[in-house]
Amino acid sequence: MDETKIKKVPKRILRLENVHSIGVIGDPGCEGLGTYNMKVYAGSLEESAKDDITLIVGDLVPAGTDHYYQVIRDMTETLAENPVYCLRGNHDTGEYTNYFGEKNYALLAEHFAVVVLDNALRTFEEDGLTLLSEVLAREDVEQVIIAFHIPVPNHFIQNCVSEEEFSRLRRAYEPWKEKVKYLLCGHVHSRFIDVVDSIPLICTGGGGAMIEDVSKDIKACDVEHHIIHFYEKDGGLDYRIADLSEDCYGRESENGVLNQNLNETVSGELKAHFQYLMFADRADRRGYPRIANLFRALAASEYHHARNFYSILERPAAFMESVGTFLPGEEFEYKHLYQMVAAYAAEHRSPLTEQAYKGAAAAEKVHAALLEQARDVPGFGEKTVYVCPICGYVMTETSVSERCPVCGGPKKQFEVFES
Repeated sequence: MDETKIKKVPKRILRLENVHSIGVIGDPGCEGLGTYNMKVYAGSLEESAKDDITLIVGDLVPAGTDHYYQVIRDMTETLAENPVYCLRGNHDTGEYTNYFGEKNYALLAEHFAVVVLDNALRTFEEDGLTLLSEVLAREDVEQVIIAFHIPVPNHFIQNCVSEEEFSRLRRAYEPWKEKVKYLLCGHVHSRFIDVVDSIPLICTGGGGAMIEDVSKDIKACDVEHHIIHFYEKDGGLDYRIADLSEDCYGRESENGVLNQNLNETVSGELKAHFQYLMFADRADRRGYPRIANLFRALAASEYHHARNFYSILERPAAFMESVGTFLPGEEFEYKHLYQMVAAYAAEHRSPLTEQAYKGAAAAEKVHAALLEQARDVPGFGEKTVYVCPICGYVMTETSVSERCPVCGGPKKQFEVFES
């Protein structure tokens, strides 16, 4: 008996027992298999565990090499709680069949079927279209989901197969069109629902890759990471969209030993990031631009390490609610903590520490004011923000002056952040 979670499909038609629902995950790995993206994939697998099986509609990996396939396979084996079937995407090249078997196949459940077609190269293979017709012609098949990676022509996006290719697909299902309940695809790092040839088309690419703008009608700010649940209902086949929260996976951060080690590692990586940036500044001043460039690159690497470790720990609120969660920390720092430490430093004749805390407190007060404005995320209007590189004071277009009001640094040195 096959105990593996991620399935290598051995033949064109598989009969599945006790399957009444399917969770669909789109595009988990095409932007890379780093921890930051894979946290979303882990959350997707947890959500899809509510179904009897899972289908990944392509782009498991950024490129089809043994290394990437082994990474995604091992991660899936550890995290998945139900059988996982795969569909080849345009990034899933190379060794795909060695890991996942057939590229065109059908899963036959008791009351519905899923026909998986390979169109990773923007064409439907003849073998797949023949299989589709064969399955639709069966008397024991009454409702079918046709799944493929790259969308067919639709009303939302141009990134799709040609009309000619869609015509080939239509010819394959046309005699049994009433059995086709859904067309299902991925490829686009977003989500949309359309009707094509009188059949619902569901495009889902929210299982790992960062959500992005795909058209004037479909903006990243309007779509969350998500999966699709298909399930039997009243003798038919229905679906629902399950948005994933920003806090979609927390299993590993709940382990006390791992939590402590992750927190310590984040601190160490961020300290290295900061140290390398400071040394890069020193190298610039000494006239060694190549050394400065190296240390800025190393600093960037340490930041990304810290981000990956911290993403495992992070339990954020929903995006639109998140800005407000940063306010209490800023207010506590400038109202209480920094003033208290500055007073202690003054009492103990430590003027540099006193100066650093007073300057930071002034900046934190501005931080809090700007964060209060930014609670209204869509309405936030500050286009330019200035930061004094000497003390860290923050100014906007309406408050910027020729010199920093805290330390006196000149405007020509201010770091400018424009949007």
